[in-house]
Amino acid sequence: MFLDEARIFVASGSGGDGIVHFRREKYVPRGGPDGGNGGRGGDVVLVLAEQLNTLARFRRKPRFKAGAGGRGGRSNRQGKSAEDLHVEVPPGTIVMKDETGEILGELLNAGDQMLVCRGGRGGKGNARYATSRNRAPRMAEKGEPGEEFWLRLELRLLADVGIVGVPNAGKSTLLAAVTRAQPKIAEYPFTTLEPNLGVADIGDEIDLVLADIPGLIEGAHTGAGLGAGFLRHISRTRSLIHLVDGTAQDPIADFSEINSELALFDEKLVEIPQVVAVSKMDLPEVKRDWAALSDRFEAIGITPLPISALARTGLRPLLLEAYRLAQTRSTVDRKEEQLPVYRPEPDGSSFEIGRTKDGSWRVSGAGIERAAAMTYWEYEEAVRRFQRLLVRIGVNKELLEAGIKAGDTVHIGEHEMEWEE
Repeated sequence: MFLDEARIFVASGSGGDGIVHFRREKYVPRGGPDGGNGGRGGDVVLVLAEQLNTLARFRRKPRFKAGAGGRGGRSNRQGKSAEDLHVEVPPGTIVMKDETGEILGELLNAGDQMLVCRGGRGGKGNARYATSRNRAPRMAEKGEPGEEFWLRLELRLLADVGIVGVPNAGKSTLLAAVTRAQPKIAEYPFTTLEPNLGVADIGDEIDLVLADIPGLIEGAHTGAGLGAGFLRHISRTRSLIHLVDGTAQDPIADFSEINSELALFDEKLVEIPQVVAVSKMDLPEVKRDWAALSDRFEAIGITPLPISALARTGLRPLLLEAYRLAQTRSTVDRKEEQLPVYRPEPDGSSFEIGRTKDGSWRVSGAGIERAAAMTYWEYEEAVRRFQRLLVRIGVNKELLEAGIKAGDTVHIGEHEMEWEE
């Protein structure tokens, strides 16, 4: 089965907690703090796997979570860092954030990798807070929480030549005739419900990867028929075989309709060179009308090729012309076609203040919420450190200006505090 879209949940590992510990050995007075740091949480990394060609595996397993870092130990022992989680995807996979639709990137070439979820750093142990003024710090830091979100994966086929045309034009029959692919073939429209790939050997050590794109109809770019879902695969091809049904009532109109749908979906698709082939030349009525149809195409500047996939006539000239046109389109890395996206690093000191339905206060911000999650609330020194952070970045000032009063409740992340003057 071919699957070209999938949603997956990815979560990186949280960092391990640092610990509060003091060295205690016989005959060693004032051993001092020796609490170690926590280990780093595992990243989630998408890795290109050339042997894959669908996203079907993500239906069975849509969730991926990396391991957490180990807790720090005494004697300054650092917790074990977790291994990164590698998730294999097929070539041509575009990665987007599901909630916003933001494109994070795509994996196209052998060796491509994409870090999509960064593991949390390990928390500091109390040995890291020792100074000449505070030789016995009773505070440490919890591990940084990992990231988690849903991604949308979209697969675009990587083929040299795409076969397009109206439903029942003979695209699957052509693919089966020139490759070892075995697409479904029947005498009714929309037989092909998913793109099929095949490799054609045209001699002289030349191989062509062909993709049979399911039949398109008027309005396909808006979702009509099989919809725009398969139009995206055409953008990955270097040339097109535009198959025209020789038995159609008006083959020229069908030809124009398909090209219009390509242009409406993406204007760049019309730049892909096409070779036009009239199919079903084994039928008497098609042979009879061939000369007149050829003249009509010539009148609009197109020289069609007559073929019969069933009788296997005219196929080699067709493939050679498709190969020639494919060579005229540079095989640039698609990453170079995209404009670079500037994504500034979020300001860790930015925050927002709001009111909840019950009248309490909520302070929101990635940095301040992360700091709250990494605070050991059972240690007074750690709490004072967090309070100093609130003053330093301006949270206290804004709360006072907003009218907070003694006894009011303040929520930061999952933590709840009471405001005191």
